Amino acid sequence: MVLDNFHQKLRKEILLWRDEGIISSSQYQQLADRYQFKNLEVDARDRSGMIAIAIGSILLSLGVITFVAANWQAWSREVKFILMMSLFLTTTIIGFYTWNQASKAESKKQQRSKRLLGEGLLVLSAFILGANIALMAQISNINGSTAELFLAWGFGVLFMAYGLCLNSLGIMAIILIQIGYWAGLGDLSFYSTVSGEWSWVRLVVRHMPLLSWLLFVPLAYFCRSRWIFFLAALIFAVSLQLNLNPLPLLNFADVAPWMASFAFALPPALFWSYDDLLFPTINYRLFQPLARDLGLVAFGFVFYVLSFRWQWQAPFYNSYPQTSNASVFMSLPIIDLGILSGLAVLQWLFLLRQKNNPPRREIVFTTAIIATFIVFIAVVPFWHQAISRIGELGSFIFNVLLAVLSWGLIQEGLKLNNRRTFWGGMLLFTLQIISRMLEYDTDLLFRSLVFFMCGSALISAGLWFERRLTTASRK
Repeated sequence: MVLDNFHQKLRKEILLWRDEGIISSSQYQQLADRYQFKNLEVDARDRSGMIAIAIGSILLSLGVITFVAANWQAWSREVKFILMMSLFLTTTIIGFYTWNQASKAESKKQQRSKRLLGEGLLVLSAFILGANIALMAQISNINGSTAELFLAWGFGVLFMAYGLCLNSLGIMAIILIQIGYWAGLGDLSFYSTVSGEWSWVRLVVRHMPLLSWLLFVPLAYFCRSRWIFFLAALIFAVSLQLNLNPLPLLNFADVAPWMASFAFALPPALFWSYDDLLFPTINYRLFQPLARDLGLVAFGFVFYVLSFRWQWQAPFYNSYPQTSNASVFMSLPIIDLGILSGLAVLQWLFLLRQKNNPPRREIVFTTAIIATFIVFIAVVPFWHQAISRIGELGSFIFNVLLAVLSWGLIQEGLKLNNRRTFWGGMLLFTLQIISRMLEYDTDLLFRSLVFFMCGSALISAGLWFERRLTTASRK
């Protein structure tokens, strides 16, 4: 739209120049051919037609909705079902045909318009699918829950996303499945249920970390979408923490002392060692840089959370009711942890055995530091829960690890002239200082001094870094 306005203004100016004698008619024609002024009228006509079709479609839809609302109570369930299924099939077919015909359009604008219209109709059909699922449950007298509705709806949209390879449908499916997951998350606290209707929902919720990795990551490759990969990684990490519930560290000291180790170590271990080349049909690295960035974020999150004293000084008793070992074993996602741990080991073996290019010393050093981070994350909480309470030592260890990570990010940012890495390290280091100052009992004068020093350091570092980048770009 901005480009169209520019062309319109340019045509008016050139017409004014011709009328004032600044340029000749032949020069005007050359400029008109160069900037394709003839297409402006065609584009305006197409745009007006699209606006008319859009407004007319909205009015027609409102008319249909009003008609259906006026007769909804009078119709039988079968008529409602046939009507909704017809609407779903019609919208899907028209949307798919319009979206598929976009590649055959003459101009790029027509291609974009048809693609957007077709994709919009397909998204609308995905919403209609949810209404159909709810109506089918009503016809069949199935008293389903909110979690069942959104999970079934989400898996249906996920099937559409795999078939059409559309980012919008993939993101919509992930959102719907997550709504169902959060709605059914409370079922994890119960080992047995009164009715068997919730069994499949309970399984989906319990195994969401594994399902997010197995269902959403391949979809990211089908759609070539970094957003879907990011959402898949985020859902995996968050659902793993929620299902294992590792904090405070001593909650499960008498039952499963290894839970915190798996919960904290698996996300960064999987993210950092992730390689697209593990898939047999993939010969390019599309998501590895994003996965490594997520790995650094995961390290920073774990180090920051475990740097607080209260995580290591919780009361020495279990805050949850005592349960049998068999019950705990069945209630935990053992299958998820086993498969994901095996995948992490496979990825690290693949990372260490790459022989195509001899690894540089910097890469070997970075890999060794990352492996050391993972070992500390896995061993220290387990030692604290299963062997001996380490208290202040645990907080000190993760404060040191957080400082090392911050310093490494700052150094990497300076080396590569990367603003994001440099500022990530600076903000992480500043957050650590402020958190320790607020955690301990300090007076207001000392706190004001810390805030003043942190602000001054950030301003000075930012100005110095920007001057350094400017100087490097001029060379």
